[in-house]
Amino acid sequence: MASYRIAVLGDQDSVQGFQALGLSTFPVDTVEQARTTLHQLAKEDVAIIYLTETLAVDLERDIARYKDNLTPAIILIPGKEGPLGIGMSNIKKAVERAVGADIL
Repeated sequence: MASYRIAVLGDQDSVQGFQALGLSTFPVDTVEQARTTLHQLAKEDVAIIYLTETLAVDLERDIARYKDNLTPAIILIPGKEGPLGIGMSNIKKAVERAVGADIL
């Protein structure tokens, strides 16, 4: 049975606290670094990638590439700037797609 990891991808300030929880953190400085890291993590034994909303804005196409795959599940989290509402919007769309109606 494979052992999967959980990764957190974002700027240093946003991801550093997740190390204390035992998660694998991947601080990046640029969108290109984030793109490369995202695709690398998707090829590895990573089941869940928490990605800051700030980066998600610029990685929309890259994220869409994995949306129908079982792994990795890419979950958007607020960064140091605070919530942008993108993560909640994605959850609402996923629920609506699964249930057939907006129940949130």
